[in-house]
Amino acid sequence: MTIDLTEEELELSAMVREFADTVVAPQAYEADRTHTLSMDVVAQMGDLGLFGLPFPEDVGGQGGDYMALCLAIEALGRVDQSIAITLEAGVSLGAMPIFRFGNDGQRSEHLPDLLAGRALAGFGLTEPEAGSDAGATRTTARLDGDEWVIDGSKQFITNSGTPITRFVTVTAVTGSADGRKEISTIMVPNGTPGFTVEPAYDKVGWHASDTHPLTFDGVRVPAENLVGERGSGFKNFLSILDEGRIAIAALSTGAAEGCLEAAVEYAKSRTVFGTALSTRQNAQFTLARMRARVHTARLAWHHAARLRDAGEPFAEAAAIAKLTAGDAAMDNARDATQIFGGNGFMNEFSVGRHYRDSKILEIGEGTTEVQLLVIARGLGLM
Repeated sequence: MTIDLTEEELELSAMVREFADTVVAPQAYEADRTHTLSMDVVAQMGDLGLFGLPFPEDVGGQGGDYMALCLAIEALGRVDQSIAITLEAGVSLGAMPIFRFGNDGQRSEHLPDLLAGRALAGFGLTEPEAGSDAGATRTTARLDGDEWVIDGSKQFITNSGTPITRFVTVTAVTGSADGRKEISTIMVPNGTPGFTVEPAYDKVGWHASDTHPLTFDGVRVPAENLVGERGSGFKNFLSILDEGRIAIAALSTGAAEGCLEAAVEYAKSRTVFGTALSTRQNAQFTLARMRARVHTARLAWHHAARLRDAGEPFAEAAAIAKLTAGDAAMDNARDATQIFGGNGFMNEFSVGRHYRDSKILEIGEGTTEVQLLVIARGLGLM
């Protein structure tokens, strides 16, 4: 199902879909079982230019837009959500803050490797007491001469502990103004004394995605590691999250489609009481609803991506897309698992992995409840 895509966009989607089927899918089960992110797959994504899709050519990118990035993420999410989120976070949370808010030195030093997939970066926002309420940030950074001294902790940080992770951009309280916290963003290179990447989480899903808690104990970095203007961190990361919600909606749509494709194939091949499961009206209705969810989710994220790329306001559309697509992924994973019966409970089948993986799509980069708040605000209800 394609919706108002250009010939170039169709070619990109087909190319990444083939890569997903031939390279990503065959390793997905073993990567999930061993909780291992394949750096070879990451390198191949870099060679294909996927990490540079939405960036201009003069900084090492592919000269595309956010629509192009999300098409790639959707194609990957269809077969392996861990690989899809590695790309999404590598671009939206790793490279984009440096491109958007970094100074010329930061951009020239880090973007070439980030956009080529030779390096990854994380974005340290969430804390034990600051999830949806990001304004409750407790990590602090104070200037001591020409250095920032950072203390605090972060949790659930993607791409923060891979062999090619270069740095993490963290939000920290750097002062106060008018009784409100002044929040800034600061780049902390991996290996900096006092900066500890704690052991990886034992997660319900996304087993092959790299995710760690982080600790900062008197971490000293140069004052020029400030990303953007001092005190602009809160505003800046909100804009990053708005874009990220479109990307997560695309990933969710891919997951929902992957469940649909697997369930259709299984229903056609599974014999129940002498006939194919696909001939049973109950199964047909279930599969029809699954397809409708995929179509609706794709419409929603395409709309949000087009608005973003046109320079139009898109925050509400991004929230609608993430809400719609996250629900579609979770509902389709549940229905696909039911179609598969006992086999759906086995991790070797993709629908079982999607069932575990998809729940986070209703939580990460803004919970379902946060999306509802954004939509309610658009209705003038706040």
